[in-house]
Amino acid sequence: MPDDAISVADLKKTFGMCRAVDGVSFSVRRGEVFGLVGPDGAGKTTTLRMLAGVLYPSSGSITVLGQNAVTDPESIKPLVGYMPQTFGLYGSLTVMENLNFYADLYGVPPGVRPERIHRLLSFSRLEPFTNRLAQNLSGGMKQKLALAATLISQPELILLDEPTTGVDPVSRRDFWAILYNLNVEGMTILVSTPYMDEADRCSRLGFMFNGKVIALDTPERIRGLMHGEILELVTPHERRARKLLVDMPGVINVGIFGDRVHVVVQNARAMTGPILERLAPEGVQVEQIRQIPPGLEDVFISLIR
Repeated sequence: MPDDAISVADLKKTFGMCRAVDGVSFSVRRGEVFGLVGPDGAGKTTTLRMLAGVLYPSSGSITVLGQNAVTDPESIKPLVGYMPQTFGLYGSLTVMENLNFYADLYGVPPGVRPERIHRLLSFSRLEPFTNRLAQNLSGGMKQKLALAATLISQPELILLDEPTTGVDPVSRRDFWAILYNLNVEGMTILVSTPYMDEADRCSRLGFMFNGKVIALDTPERIRGLMHGEILELVTPHERRARKLLVDMPGVINVGIFGDRVHVVVQNARAMTGPILERLAPEGVQVEQIRQIPPGLEDVFISLIR
């Protein structure tokens, strides 16, 4: 049995003059959680749709669980669970009715259906809500129901397209706890996300930007691609600080992260004093300045620059 659940080589997809996916190559090993990470418009959704066999590539090759997903996309559909950004839940049906509908859709035998649905309801914590209409569920509960419906056919591989976008932080955490449990049981998971904190939860990552994979490795090794060092400033005047520092000699880039300012420099120790000297006369109070290890968002910004 091949080690790779997914193998993609020189994958391209064009829509008219727009090249949405531009020569993408990567592999996903069996039993891992692989993340496709990038902003809106990076090509993540188009890539996942091609992997799921619902969109034909313009060129390139895709092998999914040993099957050729380009020449025979129907062969992979019984093996793969695909959860698009907008999942087809029926708001006028209850939680239980939705699960039974998808069980019918996937041809789940009646004899195994009750036990399978009970298990899905249990791990998704939806048991108390079986009679609630899907349209009356919270955002996080809708996503968990969508995942349960995706899993009703017991696929070997699941493809999740930004499953937690717009979901509150607690529900995002619960959703990832479910994914980890599935992964421990041996399921291979490919998830796309714009959230860098979720990228850290994956065993390997592919950073996508403008239709290309610009980095591919473990989160730890990707951090090693950072160009320069980072000084983090805590200041109540973060926008003024950025404006003053962005063109300063020795500064590579300046970004605002919440109430923090990340200043990318060649040498953090050498630049600490000059940065404070630049800000103090302008009335910018710096409550703390320290060197920090790069986060994945810092690395991503560094790479696209």
